[in-house]
Amino acid sequence: MGRIFGPIRDGRGFDGALVALALGYLLLFSAFPLIYNVVMSLQEVDLFSLASFDRPFVGLDNYRDVLSRPEAAVIFRNTVVFVVLSIVFQLALGFSLALFFRLDFPGASYLRGLFLAGWIMPSLVVGAVWSFILSGDFGVLNYALQGLGLSDARVFWLSDPSVSLYAVVIANIWLGVPFNMLMLSVGLAGIPDDVYEAAELDGATRLQRFLTITLPLMRAPLGAVIALGIIFTLQQFDLFAALTRGGPSNASNVLQYWSWQLSFQDYQISAGSVVSVLMIVFVVFVAAIYVRSTRHEHAA
Repeated sequence: MGRIFGPIRDGRGFDGALVALALGYLLLFSAFPLIYNVVMSLQEVDLFSLASFDRPFVGLDNYRDVLSRPEAAVIFRNTVVFVVLSIVFQLALGFSLALFFRLDFPGASYLRGLFLAGWIMPSLVVGAVWSFILSGDFGVLNYALQGLGLSDARVFWLSDPSVSLYAVVIANIWLGVPFNMLMLSVGLAGIPDDVYEAAELDGATRLQRFLTITLPLMRAPLGAVIALGIIFTLQQFDLFAALTRGGPSNASNVLQYWSWQLSFQDYQISAGSVVSVLMIVFVVFVAAIYVRSTRHEHAA
């Protein structure tokens, strides 16, 4: 034992011990659950066989079963709409705020802190707040729309199938904008002011400086924000649990919530594992595209 722990005590091999601990943690809490989930998606697993391990191997039959269900097309479409709208508006608003706070004006740091306060709130708390805002009977949003003359009747944001998904999108945009602002502010801080000053002396307008300087130099931060935003949005579960619970009639249901419903409400463990595996494949695909693009950028 002294031969094993001796190099660690005197400082030699300490880095190897840290790597071994990190690797053990990843194998235990990341790799094992991932592999276990993939295996369950290829077996016939329900509530009774979950503990008995009596699970017949069915191969890709579970995938064919899940993808052939009538609600699958609706839920896939909802997921795409939820991700695309969330990313587009989070990025646009976050980038606009990052550019705004790049300006030097009194109270900028305090105002930026107020925006970040919403980001650190738990998603369930955000969902509870937005459930009051979006309430059809006494919601603040309906009151504001009617007060401004933009709506004559109350909109039941959380129970109307035509708008329930967009209600969750609004809440998720509000939740994700501060993260986008923070990440893009860091990227903007890395652009030297001398570049803008030289372009201004050459007669470039603000729009020209934005298109020729800001956007090209912000390509890497924008790519990181988009990739992380897609991953975080696909992980968003709490807002759906707090606001619509996937309803009504799957009108606001998405893959991450459907996976939970299949596994823990309907006890169709295999089907829930299939949905989660499909999500993992998509996330890995997005991460691979981002890593490949950054690698090409560094090579250039």
